[in-house]
Amino acid sequence: MLKVHSRCDLRCDHCYVYEHADQTWRGRPVRMAPATVRAAAKRIAEHAREHELPVVHVVLHGGEPLLLGAAGLREVLAELRAAITPWTRLDLRMQTNGVLLDEELCRVLVDHDVQVGVSFDGDRAANDRHRLFAHGGSSHDQVRRALALLRHPDHRTSYAGILCTIDVRNDPDRVYEALLAERPPRVDLLLPHATWDRPPDRPGTGSTPYADWLGRIYRRWVDEGRPVSIRLFEALAPGGGGTEAFGLAPADVLVVEADGSWEQVDSLKTAYHGAAETGFDVFGHSVDEASRHPGVAVRQTGVDGLCATCRACPVMDRCGGGLYAHRWRTGSGFDNPSVYCEDLLRLIDTVDTYPPPVASAGQGAEQAAPPVDDLLDDLATGYGSEQTLDLLAAAQLSITRALLAAWRERSGQTAAWDLLVDLDAKASDAVRAVLTHPFVRPWLVHRLVPSARPGASRAADPLPAIALAAALRAGCSATVDVPVRSGVLALPTLGSLVLPVAVDGTVEVTVLPDGFRVRGGPEDQTVLLDAGGPDAAGWRPTRPVPVPGGHLLVEDGDPYRDCYGQPVAPRLEHSAARVLGRTLAEACRFVDRDVPVHAAALAGGLRAVVPLAPDQAGPLRSATARHAFGAVALTPDAAPEAIAVLLVHEWQHVKLGAALDLYDLVEPGHTTRIRVPWRPDPRPVEGVLQGVYAHLAVTQVWQARAAAGVSAHPDASAHAARFLAWTRDGADALLASRSLTVAGERFVERVRQALEETGVGSG
Repeated sequence: MLKVHSRCDLRCDHCYVYEHADQTWRGRPVRMAPATVRAAAKRIAEHAREHELPVVHVVLHGGEPLLLGAAGLREVLAELRAAITPWTRLDLRMQTNGVLLDEELCRVLVDHDVQVGVSFDGDRAANDRHRLFAHGGSSHDQVRRALALLRHPDHRTSYAGILCTIDVRNDPDRVYEALLAERPPRVDLLLPHATWDRPPDRPGTGSTPYADWLGRIYRRWVDEGRPVSIRLFEALAPGGGGTEAFGLAPADVLVVEADGSWEQVDSLKTAYHGAAETGFDVFGHSVDEASRHPGVAVRQTGVDGLCATCRACPVMDRCGGGLYAHRWRTGSGFDNPSVYCEDLLRLIDTVDTYPPPVASAGQGAEQAAPPVDDLLDDLATGYGSEQTLDLLAAAQLSITRALLAAWRERSGQTAAWDLLVDLDAKASDAVRAVLTHPFVRPWLVHRLVPSARPGASRAADPLPAIALAAALRAGCSATVDVPVRSGVLALPTLGSLVLPVAVDGTVEVTVLPDGFRVRGGPEDQTVLLDAGGPDAAGWRPTRPVPVPGGHLLVEDGDPYRDCYGQPVAPRLEHSAARVLGRTLAEACRFVDRDVPVHAAALAGGLRAVVPLAPDQAGPLRSATARHAFGAVALTPDAAPEAIAVLLVHEWQHVKLGAALDLYDLVEPGHTTRIRVPWRPDPRPVEGVLQGVYAHLAVTQVWQARAAAGVSAHPDASAHAARFLAWTRDGADALLASRSLTVAGERFVERVRQALEETGVGSG
């Protein structure tokens, strides 16, 4: 670790370099001199050569390394590469607060293949609790701008992840959602540095607040399919391998300070003044000499370097005594358990006992998320595996949770939010069922971005209805004040209550064992959820219909289903809803007959079908909405075999939309329009990409019907040939447009390959 600049442009009050026991920074030069960089690079190269190391890892650190500026940073990186790469592979990394990151610095980092970690503590309230400028101003916007730069396709190869120092006063859900919203490849959650002399803050009455805080994130992370690598949780898992902070692996870090001094790992600065010093420097001492310092050597001894308490602990091999610096106590030195000992024990118990998502038959624990290439390659087959669909669904849930947290940040702390947080801990399945309802996210988007829908500013606060719906599903006692609009109380996943008078206002709703009671309207009402009968007493329940493999909702009541850019049908008569249910069930059977892999994909994620309003100009229509994952809209009176094609076609759009929420397949800002055979007007690149992916699946349907000789479709071969040609031409036009990212080109090439495999034997 090279301390290339010893000052910082922030004044974080939890920083161990400036705010804790060690104050040696005051006597250091502001920046590492070129001669010091050369000497350090020479020592590292010498060590790699003598020990025939296959790789060395060098981290640029500070202070704040970006204070070097682009030219200074380029000089340091060039010196390191010139000296070290003749002898070994050099893995260059940098830890930064991100405030100064700009396009020029990003180009330097990409040119020198530097992996960048950014220090970021989550949502604005969490980040601004500690990470402030000296004048007290917020750094939140600047850091988010830096993270956006690193996510850009031109710089993404340098995006290593986010380092987050936890504070148990922050809301763990909001922190987690804010971190995931930045789409990091990895997250490091760090316990704040503390010792027995300076113990960590423990607000509240619980004895393990840090384990409780981290445990909440861990359970949610597992429930959502581990959507990002979180190093702390992976390290504490059985066989996780450990890190500097956990496990018994030998310490492998030395620090070169700005003046060339060799030091031990710099977290020791939290223990006492001068704790990291070795007395050696790069001008007169080799890496081997520095590594023989007693403070470094003791951390190579594994279990023998632990205190008696730790050696007797049943999770010794997992915890490893915690971070070395956290063991310090005046009088006994480092011969103590971690000051976080009780929290670590509790957290390991959570990791061991919290059940992972249900595994498929014959499988063990939940598999890790595949790399981006694997996921996109899997989708490019035209359907996608169960694991891929689960990951897309988990990512969509994370986005919805992030939007929910953003709305809470805007609207403030409320009783409804507190109820939802409590339910998420006690009845997470009920909360998940509500948050995965396709029209919760459109509701949140409409409130957060009023321009997304005319009149959205009048939309009700979504939090109370979401919390109430979760409480009803969980059977938990609760009383909630819920806004109504135009006399309608909408409860996602459950239905809508139409009050006798169409007014705006607020009603008090109390959960009952078999329903709920409403007070504050024109008259008190009690609704029994299982009373049966169509639309009794103003209650309009959602209508699940049985289909092969489960149920679909005929969603004709949710006020936020109107997000498809074309009119949706009003609530269907009960008899019409039953007819549509039978039609959907038969359509699903046709999908299973023709393309079983697509039937499995539909069963894995399709939750609701929205009837569109009839239109004589377009009697056969269908649609999807980017924010309504899990739902499609279609005209309800089409024949089952036609609806089968519409379901497959629209589900392609849903899947690709979810992938586009995760990965940039089209170069940002590209304005190219492409002519395609299925539309008279030139289409934007993303529209063509969506069309190609949807038509790939339709081609597969018609190919299957042609091969099976389905008597109802004597023209199946002609349909198959037409869609095959359309899809091939669209894919070729995309590849020729030079408007795709590297990942986008790979995806379309794989689609093209799947298309040719589909087209074998086609007439």
